[in-house]
Amino acid sequence: MQYFHTPDMKEAGLPFSSAVRVGDMLYLSGALGILPGTPRLAEGGLAGEARQTMQNIGAVLRFCGLDFADVVKCTIMLADMSEWAEFNKVYVTYFAPDRLPARSAFGCSGLALGGRLEVECIARYP
Repeated sequence: MQYFHTPDMKEAGLPFSSAVRVGDMLYLSGALGILPGTPRLAEGGLAGEARQTMQNIGAVLRFCGLDFADVVKCTIMLADMSEWAEFNKVYVTYFAPDRLPARSAFGCSGLALGGRLEVECIARYP
């Protein structure tokens, strides 16, 4: 196993890894729409948080030598399921139309830092 700690994660001192590689699979920790190096959520409502969340995931993927084309599964947690369609509008822009990962989405009663969404991904090394 290989444990990855991005610079932002090290700086924040959070009690988990940015990602863990097991064989050819990479398991990313859940990502929020926080501005890098801060505990502040991105502005712009759900769309702003969604864009920042996906950018944060992209940064972890790049740090680990991968990109969105390598993502095989995402789990989406939304504080308000009525925002599912709005999230999807942002989400799909990060993947090729014919290479969308498998996905689950569910509503939850609360997320860290009062976030509106959290996204957890699994990727595969080529």
